[in-house]
Amino acid sequence: MIILGIILLVVGFLLDIPILWTIGLVVLVIGLVLLLLGSMGRAVGGRRHYY
Repeated sequence: MIILGIILLVVGFLLDIPILWTIGLVVLVIGLVLLLLGSMGRAVGGRRHYY
């Protein structure tokens, strides 16, 4: 999810499409939050670790 967010950010920036940039930022933030919760030992979506 983090990699998808970074790809969307880059594509949105290079092609000058603001909606892709915004969606990429949202996906990146959600991915980082899930990574943080998974690394703290909380079960995220029924999984102990979120990769």
